[in-house]
Amino acid sequence: MTSDQTFTEDELEAGRLLFARPWAFQTSVTDMANLPEAGGAEVAFAGRSNVGKSSLINALTGRKGLARTSGTPGRTQMLNFFIAPDTPLTIVDMPGYGYAQAPKELVAAWTDLVFAYLRGRPNLRRVFLLIDSRHSLKKIDLEAMELLDKAAVVYQVVLTKSDKIKPPQLTRLETETGTALRKRIAAHPELIATSSEKQRGIDILRAEIARLTAS
Repeated sequence: MTSDQTFTEDELEAGRLLFARPWAFQTSVTDMANLPEAGGAEVAFAGRSNVGKSSLINALTGRKGLARTSGTPGRTQMLNFFIAPDTPLTIVDMPGYGYAQAPKELVAAWTDLVFAYLRGRPNLRRVFLLIDSRHSLKKIDLEAMELLDKAAVVYQVVLTKSDKIKPPQLTRLETETGTALRKRIAAHPELIATSSEKQRGIDILRAEIARLTAS
């Protein structure tokens, strides 16, 4: 697991400053032809529908209404891009996967878009794969990892809603997830436990992204 000892005070401050800027929505796309021009570093957030992607992006940027949140899974059906002035970083909110009620053809279109994006985005530094701490790794999450491995994109697991389970459960989940990640080709070995509601792990995730942006 990533801890605050992994980062220096300067790196933590760099993460804070990066996300203290006025982040704003840039565009949404449903096909590769409309992607913004690739420039600077890009990080993307992926996860099962209703895993808390929008809430995490809002917590990172300190902007409550930046990414759309909903109690209804499957609301994010496009690649959504967010930028800030004078910032060499773009944040991408990817379509949530595993929404059973969506028509099959729509799910297929999402999958095609996501894979095309993963394979064709030269400035994509990392995908943060969000896993709900209350449910641990599901079959659909392992399938997403297969897709990321196939696309040869480095991804790092972020546990969301970690405040919703007891510390011993979280420790066990971190151990089990870490063991699973060691078997994956493109997985980053460390994971980050977060809570958007309690701001847990947000500073660590900011520092991780700032480090990627600077590299």
